[in-house]
Amino acid sequence: MSRTSRRAGHFCLLLILVLLVNFTRVQFVQAKKYDDNAANQRSVIARYSQPRGDILVGGRAVTASQHTGSGLYQYRRSYTDGPLYAPVTGFSSQTYGNSLLEGVEDGVLAGTDSDLATHPLLNAISRAQVPGGDVVTTINAKAQQAAFAGLGSKRGAVAAIDPATGRILALASTPSYDPGSVSGTGSAVTKAWDALNAESSQPMLNRALRQTYPPGSTFKVVTLSAGLTDGIYSGIDVPTDSPDPYLPPDTTVPLVNESASDACRNATLRYALQVSCNTVFGKLGVDVGQAGMVRMAEAFGFDQSAQTVPVGVVKSVFDTTMTSKAYLAQSSIGQYNTAATPLQMAEVAAAVADGGVLMKPQLVASTTRSDGHVLTSFTPQRFGQPISASVADQVQQAMVGVVTSGTGGNAAIPGVTVGGKTGTAQNGIDNSGTPYAWFISWAKPSGSATSPVAVAVVVEDSDANRADISGGGLAAPIARAVMQAVLNG
Repeated sequence: MSRTSRRAGHFCLLLILVLLVNFTRVQFVQAKKYDDNAANQRSVIARYSQPRGDILVGGRAVTASQHTGSGLYQYRRSYTDGPLYAPVTGFSSQTYGNSLLEGVEDGVLAGTDSDLATHPLLNAISRAQVPGGDVVTTINAKAQQAAFAGLGSKRGAVAAIDPATGRILALASTPSYDPGSVSGTGSAVTKAWDALNAESSQPMLNRALRQTYPPGSTFKVVTLSAGLTDGIYSGIDVPTDSPDPYLPPDTTVPLVNESASDACRNATLRYALQVSCNTVFGKLGVDVGQAGMVRMAEAFGFDQSAQTVPVGVVKSVFDTTMTSKAYLAQSSIGQYNTAATPLQMAEVAAAVADGGVLMKPQLVASTTRSDGHVLTSFTPQRFGQPISASVADQVQQAMVGVVTSGTGGNAAIPGVTVGGKTGTAQNGIDNSGTPYAWFISWAKPSGSATSPVAVAVVVEDSDANRADISGGGLAAPIARAVMQAVLNG
């Protein structure tokens, strides 16, 4: 062989080696980069060439996959009772992506999660599609239906939790929408998306998880817990030496009560919670001090910056930078900068109901392969213990008094021990907006030491006269219906 031939052969061999190296680089090193490139439609087409896994409530699929019969995408998402479960499922759209459980559990549902493969190495080599898995939620179907029926046409939200485990039993947000209307492609989907986003009532906003409100007097449960924990008063039946009205330090504007009578003057904590004395709890917050109030609020879950259930939850806030005791007094009755999601206030009620222990809320009970093999299973986890069992017992007694003898009578259930707290939170500049009606509660069956349900309800708007808007009047009946749904199984 001539020198020229040998050189040509060596050069060709070098080219082959370069091609092999580049092939390896593209196929393995840069595979993810190309897979994730927005211009690469192969993965998207592949995702919708098979049915998507389902989201289940009470053993029943509330999602489905419809065969389109034409086009690049063979399947599109559809929803059973779409508006009812939209605050749980979110949407899966070929045009607009995924949200809520459809988003955070997308790998399982789409079949791309590596844990779904029964033969991982073979699947990696063959690139064979793996059937999508299922996501089993913790939602109680009857409680979810009761929450939506109670809210009706009103704008608001409901969150319900099992205090002992943290399982989320209901997540309602109204107005709602049908996720199926935005699941496909084409002009109809675009029009539906634009209409939903243009709607002033924001039907795609999950108010239970991603909207905060001033919690109003429902926050007095936190303030009561702080006062008892710090020993400001030795019990709920001790007179509080509270004036009516109360003038906090650093201001000339007194804190007053809804009632014109002086029933809150020197009231006990038990009575003050029953009739919701602003003066007693504003003074109590100041007596506890900013550090103590911040500590208690954070122990109940406020100021978490990255809470997930596994869907992301917006942070509930108790101001840590207040410069005035007047602001602290307002914050201690759930006003000023205090802001909470309905889920957060359900956590407050749940911790009280569970003897002072706060469990981490969770929306997913398990994930499974398409054949039913369990991939992950929910294990209850403690967030912490905001209050001792003895303090929790006293707060429970005070909350029961709210229902039996105070402002929360509309939450009463015959033969069941119910504890609650009403709230009517100011809204807008100089309270010019429609007040928010709140109610938080828990229920124990007769003879039971534990509560299977804690609920928070907020109603943003109502057709009722302004003077008739109250947590006891509007929100408490909704909470009662949700609690009954859980208790009745």
